[in-house]
Amino acid sequence: MITVHHLNNSRSQRVLWMLEELEVPYEIKRYQRDPETMQAPASLKQVHPLGKSPVITDRDLVVAESGAIIEYLAHTYGKDTLLPKAGSQAWLDYTYWLHYAEGSLMPPLVMRLVFEKIKTSPMPFFVKPVAKGISDKTNQMFIGPMIKTHLDFVESHLAKNTWFVGDTLSAADIQMSFPLEASVARGIVRNSRPHITAWVERVHARPAYRKALEKGGEYDYA
Repeated sequence: MITVHHLNNSRSQRVLWMLEELEVPYEIKRYQRDPETMQAPASLKQVHPLGKSPVITDRDLVVAESGAIIEYLAHTYGKDTLLPKAGSQAWLDYTYWLHYAEGSLMPPLVMRLVFEKIKTSPMPFFVKPVAKGISDKTNQMFIGPMIKTHLDFVESHLAKNTWFVGDTLSAADIQMSFPLEASVARGIVRNSRPHITAWVERVHARPAYRKALEKGGEYDYA
């Protein structure tokens, strides 16, 4: 049986959703973040040397990285679901969005989060104005415009497509869920991008998604 090594408030939630969509039996081994550092516990390193989540074990196999897990599950258990026909334009689109999620969209979102946390991190009082100024300027001149470009791109695509690969849910949608959920929850996606908001609402309305959320436990999108 597949075991999902599930860290709270992490990308592993979308692995649970993938498994629910595929109706594949699995079990959850839970890990909790350190409340102060928000880092994963050291026990995860017993599963994979990097000690990161998500990680799954399937018999003797250990599969890490969200995209690799999603691809593995789609190819191994997907049958005719969540996976377009190989060699088709849909297949190319699916492959693009599957890798775009972590390769292009997530990095500026993570950078924004890091620079926002700098402003609230403990430091000498006389340093705070300087740190805040650097953080705000970096977000304003570099990170913010980069995120806007990406979200405008995604919004344009979803204005013409119900899901990321046409009118059918694919594994690419599952991979794209984390960055877009986070963008909506953090207020980065506003009323000017209604198609992204509508897509996230469609995701949250799926029975398999709701079932995964019940099994995975509390999930802080922000």
